[in-house]
Amino acid sequence: MKHIALIASLIIATLSGTAIAGETAVGDLKIADPYARATVPGAPVAGGYMTITNTGSQPDRLVAGSAPFAGRVEIHEMTMQGDVMRMREIAGGLEIPANGSVTLKPGGYHVMFMKLKEQLKEGENRTATLVFEKAGKVDLDFAVKKIGGRKHGGHGMKHGHGMKDK
Repeated sequence: MKHIALIASLIIATLSGTAIAGETAVGDLKIADPYARATVPGAPVAGGYMTITNTGSQPDRLVAGSAPFAGRVEIHEMTMQGDVMRMREIAGGLEIPANGSVTLKPGGYHVMFMKLKEQLKEGENRTATLVFEKAGKVDLDFAVKKIGGRKHGGHGMKHGHGMKDK
């Protein structure tokens, strides 16, 4: 009986989009290693990063988000145009291709936590909700990592949201 209860709990957690062992599943999507960068006091924004894998035969789309610690959540893309780094919100959301994955990382696609209500401190976990067109809503725990976070080819340039890649 204990094994049946454990299996049932795992199925319910997976279907409801809650995290299990560093990976969250919702619908055909698997979301791995969500993290946000720590911020300095008074910073207006923070970036959120993860890898989203679509195991289904149809594309899905990350269309929205919310977080209790931010006034709003947007899906952004960062690109280089000559020597200028440009950041913009992705109109219509970010497509997650069928049988493919998208990595949100510094210098590329990312979730932008806007109008921060409080500082994000290294070592904390912060919960945010992402909304997918087909898979629906999922709550994610973002591990807050040091300012500068991981090295993903950061450009060391200031960009339009007051963050600096290191």
